[in-house]
Amino acid sequence: MASVSSSTLIIFIASILVAASVAGTMTSGVQRLSGALSDRSVDVSTNIETDVEIISDPGSPGSVYNETDSELTLLVKNTGSKSLPAAPGTFDIIVDGEYATNLTVTVVDGSSWSPGNVVRVDASGVSLSNGDHRVVVIVNDDREVLELRT
Repeated sequence: MASVSSSTLIIFIASILVAASVAGTMTSGVQRLSGALSDRSVDVSTNIETDVEIISDPGSPGSVYNETDSELTLLVKNTGSKSLPAAPGTFDIIVDGEYATNLTVTVVDGSSWSPGNVVRVDASGVSLSNGDHRVVVIVNDDREVLELRT
């Protein structure tokens, strides 16, 4: 009779140890998942609050592209609900499939790029031939396209 209770006790202790290790593994997995979801929700929130519009006039290509200086000038309005940094690193500008790297950014109205304010983005070293061109501006995954003819 004593052998039955001791073997039952050993099996009971073993099952408690297995249950504790499974619970520990599950807890750490749930914590990692929770942290990942929290990080992702911050990213999604930033993307939702970001909205910009290119307000440059494509019908007036002389105001957008200066052939003499090889400079592209874009006016971009913050139409989102969040202030954005007025810095070259904020923008990804692609001109006819080529990434523009030499950017300067100036706030046109106000001291910061708050909702409703406009920035002027100058991309120097951009060479456009005569014809149709496509400029893509990306800010926090918000993508705007300007098509113009020079």
